[in-house]
Amino acid sequence: MSARLLIVRWLKFHAVGAIGILVQLAALALYTGVLGIHYLVATALAVETALVHNFVWHYRWTWKDRTGGAPRRDLLLPALWRFHVSNGLVSMLGNLVFMRVLVGRFHVHYMTANLLSIALCALANFLLSELFVFRGRR
Repeated sequence: MSARLLIVRWLKFHAVGAIGILVQLAALALYTGVLGIHYLVATALAVETALVHNFVWHYRWTWKDRTGGAPRRDLLLPALWRFHVSNGLVSMLGNLVFMRVLVGRFHVHYMTANLLSIALCALANFLLSELFVFRGRR
């Protein structure tokens, strides 16, 4: 793989991630502020909401050269499974742990804590997506 392709993919990953952050923050605000759900449960729901959003865009755009971009059951379902077991686990566990520490222990506002949590999980998620989720055909 060329360095140029990796850089372009990295930029696409973060563009999708930036929109995913907005999706996650909006979901978190909805779940906590409007629906009154406890911040840890709301965090888990918001992460899952953003996770599904990000997967769709990564499949159709970021790693389109590997997936073809169109939903093909033979590629889509295994990639969705790998995305949830890797990026999902890192995002869910990372966000919950960081939120518990930042909000619960240090009393950081839940929105600020969520932004920090997302940033801390981003590098691991890119590497997992590149090397595991959307790996080239073997």
